[in-house]
Amino acid sequence: MAIHLLTSCAVISVSSLNSNNIDYQAHRGGRGLMPENTIPAMLAVMDNKKVRTLEMDLAITKDQLVVVSHDPILNPIITTQPDASFIQAKEINNNTIYQMDYAQLKKFDVGLKPHPAFPGQKKLAVAIPTLSDLIDSVELKGVRIGRKMFYNIEIKSVEGKDSIEHPYPNEFVNLVVNLIEKKNIITRTTIQSFDLRPLKVLHQQYPNIKTAYLVEGKNTADVKMKMDLLGFTPTIYSPEYKYVTKEVVNYCHAHGMKIIPWTVNNKKDIDALLALGVDGLISDYPNLFVD
Repeated sequence: MAIHLLTSCAVISVSSLNSNNIDYQAHRGGRGLMPENTIPAMLAVMDNKKVRTLEMDLAITKDQLVVVSHDPILNPIITTQPDASFIQAKEINNNTIYQMDYAQLKKFDVGLKPHPAFPGQKKLAVAIPTLSDLIDSVELKGVRIGRKMFYNIEIKSVEGKDSIEHPYPNEFVNLVVNLIEKKNIITRTTIQSFDLRPLKVLHQQYPNIKTAYLVEGKNTADVKMKMDLLGFTPTIYSPEYKYVTKEVVNYCHAHGMKIIPWTVNNKKDIDALLALGVDGLISDYPNLFVD
């Protein structure tokens, strides 16, 4: 697979991309330390002054509320049912958020069940929050401690699942944008997605909103091919970290994009990526963000 490199004469000077202001992002609020995508996780990581951005995922309920969840169907790994039982692997899991009103959804717990991949994660009783409540809580603490956090919010949609696990892209985007406009955080928010469709809606209808193009797999190194698929230049190129090379970083910077890889969970890889010149990092372990 060809990597499209740029000659030095074509390099555009983008001072903001080359600054030392690294955008350290807490993945799902720092799920290595706290229950993922929850208000307690976001509030706790705000005490880490290295963390600039709270990264999270979005779903939509049946009653059209934007909620913070990575999985459109409640994940058995982290979910406790209202009767205190766990969803068994052999069971049919019909707990699709888009088919549930929030009054029903908030009865499920996503913080008590031990996470096998994150044994150091603090356990506490907590429900999937609405994005509105999460923003309110973060902004309130921000006033108290004198910090304005940034938000990197992912629209979780997949072609073929429209109207089943989530709204169609245009509706999904509008619900999210209306909320962040109402909360007056639009200048501090990036909307990211693996799905090209919501990114294209954002570019066409809300060109003032920052976008991040999430990509994974070996072909992430072919940035030109990815840009051709997308059809426009996003604010941020956000690739799976293990496929980032100096050539990929240079290409992004030459075309006016920041590059913020995901999800980097050890100090050695963090240091290596910083040495390549990335503009930010996304990690489950924000405590690794140290000098």
